[in-house]
Amino acid sequence: MNDHDGGRVRPAPGRVEVVAGPMFAGKSEELLRRVRRARLAGQGVVVVNHALDVRSGGGQVASHSGLAIPSATATDAEQIRALVTPGTDLVAIDEAQFFGAGLVDAVLALADDGLTVVVAGLCITFDGQPFEPLPALMAVAETVVKLTAVCAVCGRDAAYHVRLAPGTADARTAVAAHVGGAESYQARCRAHRITRR
Repeated sequence: MNDHDGGRVRPAPGRVEVVAGPMFAGKSEELLRRVRRARLAGQGVVVVNHALDVRSGGGQVASHSGLAIPSATATDAEQIRALVTPGTDLVAIDEAQFFGAGLVDAVLALADDGLTVVVAGLCITFDGQPFEPLPALMAVAETVVKLTAVCAVCGRDAAYHVRLAPGTADARTAVAAHVGGAESYQARCRAHRITRR
């Protein structure tokens, strides 16, 4: 339903929902759950993944537990808006950390157009620093869900993850070498985020 404002018709307000956390926390799985629910409700859904994420062959969002759905791919935030077609109600974006700071403006523009935008990604780097643009998106979102994983050392809740093989690339730079799974990363609690197994 549209609101009227001085003779102008405004779209129904959209919203921004963020699903954040470390690796192995179930972020993609939660994103997929929200996509399935929206589709069951008859909503038009556009699913987007970053082109760097080819762990499952590309062209899909896949969870570490094996769930997957087809997706469009994009290399930057500007391309996401072009993927939205008439009849779209929800835009689901996975691996949000790879889209960079431009994702904030793109997501806000989509929400201002009346869409629900669900963004999932890492809010922390493998060296324990805030991973933009997730912290900025969390600040402007209507809802934020911050998930934890299970520490690979002690089994406690893990809000961090560590890279098992040392690398020279900046943890905040989107490069193909940073895309990986259990062969490259482990979830860790605060007590074990620095120590190696």
